[in-house]
Amino acid sequence: MIRYKKLGYVALNVTDIEKSAQFYEEVVGLQLVERVENGPVFFRCSRDHHNIVLYSGDEPGLRRIGLEVEDPEQLDIAYNYLKEQGLDPIELDVKERRELKQDRTFRIEDPVVGVTYEFYSDITQVAEEFKPTVTNIARLGHVVLNVVEFDEVLKFMTETLNFKQSDRVGERVVFLRCFPNPYHHSFAIGRSNKNSLHHVNFMVTDIDDVGKARNRLNNYETPIVFGPGKHDPSGSIFLYFLDPDEMTLEYSFGMEEFPEEKHRKARLLDNSLPIIDTWGGRPDPKMAKVGKLN
Repeated sequence: MIRYKKLGYVALNVTDIEKSAQFYEEVVGLQLVERVENGPVFFRCSRDHHNIVLYSGDEPGLRRIGLEVEDPEQLDIAYNYLKEQGLDPIELDVKERRELKQDRTFRIEDPVVGVTYEFYSDITQVAEEFKPTVTNIARLGHVVLNVVEFDEVLKFMTETLNFKQSDRVGERVVFLRCFPNPYHHSFAIGRSNKNSLHHVNFMVTDIDDVGKARNRLNNYETPIVFGPGKHDPSGSIFLYFLDPDEMTLEYSFGMEEFPEEKHRKARLLDNSLPIIDTWGGRPDPKMAKVGKLN
């Protein structure tokens, strides 16, 4: 089965690429890497060439999810396995790989809700370490999807993509890690009456980063839609806010990590608000309302 290194990057469609690029650099705190003429804008929060990619689109939403596997051998394993499953993996041509600064890369489409997943093992490393600016971002954390076909998507992600369940909140939410990456979740899916992007997360280095971000976002008049609070399943301190298209982003600090072997089993947790926020907060109705899937 497929073995992953990490959630590598998330590509988003935005309606005003200049406005969004400024926001992701100056407000979120990502480092601008490259602007392609009439093409995407690349940002990083690691030494990888990119962790967030913005594309101009008519409607804001998720364009694709990039998954970094452990090594080239795992990339071969993934390609052959997914082809056997009838998913028709498509190899990227040289031009697009050069634009992405990646070696061999292929994509598949989730047959249930149509999300595009990209697989690669080698991405260009920028010469200098990522230097945090307004927020001490440690890494791209996770991406969460709202899905109508909840059970079918869960089956695809666990049985085909080899993600492992960490916790389940009733019949409403499942947290998944891209095995053997240790973090409690790199993905989650929530049951919904609409297929959409729920949010994209950035993990920060200190709890003070969450508190400082709250005040800074208020100073920028950036809508905060939930938090600060604390998630019971992962133990994370969180803060959710909106980008210029009103897609939801999150800063979080702290997360349970799982060993590859002899890890605890996934828990079935009560579907109640105190599980989502042990501090008793409630999300704003605007949270996770914008973000088309592909």
